[in-house]
Amino acid sequence: MLELQEISRSFRGIPAIQDVSFKLAPGEIVGFLGPNGAGKSTTVKIITGMLRPNDGRVLFEGQDIRKDMVAFRSILGYVPEEAHLYTYLSGLEYLQLVGRLRGLGEALIKVKATRLLKLLHLESWQYSPISSYSKGMRQRVLIAAALLHDPKLLIFDEPLSGLDVVSTRLFKDLLELLAAEGKMVLYISHVLEVVEQICNRVIVIAKGKILADARPCDLTRLMSLPNLESVFAQIVQQQETMGVAREMVEVMQLSHV
Repeated sequence: MLELQEISRSFRGIPAIQDVSFKLAPGEIVGFLGPNGAGKSTTVKIITGMLRPNDGRVLFEGQDIRKDMVAFRSILGYVPEEAHLYTYLSGLEYLQLVGRLRGLGEALIKVKATRLLKLLHLESWQYSPISSYSKGMRQRVLIAAALLHDPKLLIFDEPLSGLDVVSTRLFKDLLELLAAEGKMVLYISHVLEVVEQICNRVIVIAKGKILADARPCDLTRLMSLPNLESVFAQIVQQQETMGVAREMVEVMQLSHV
């Protein structure tokens, strides 16, 4: 189990997150939602060890992850929001590099990397430099890299970015199977329709604080709203978007002042 215990982090005295606490159990897919600047990225960076919290702890299977970050990262698979890849490498070379960093044997790396690339429709591109890949192809390489070492915990930050319809469907099916295998999945996305379909629970954060933690169906029922998008807008007090859109069109149409 992954557990965050009252995590707080400030930058130059300004709180980014405050007393963030939640648990993620094996077999769960938990959606982590919030508007831009809500604290999602800060929370994820603390979970992955890229940032230290000012207060609080992150526990994995009861142990503070900071006691052995090498061991913790060996069970973590992470797809970041932005694809930072070594673009001079081919897709196969990149996966080989990731496999070596994870301590896998060369023969196993080759088998797993080539099979994953084939399953993700990248077989014909495996020897081409990543610089020639489309955004969706790069995203599929990142997904393959996150799965390569069979991690217990997976963090997907906007994983559908750039994916086509077929790849999106494949990824949704993949999440279902990962949960069935007992993996822990933290899923960050602004595509709330997909979150509502695949997540067992959703955690909503805004202004650095957790505002909700419940099953999507419970949130919609308790708030008497038709879908998760409506719940999210109300919880985070999102502005009324149609009115803003109308004003933007009015500004577009100005011809003189």
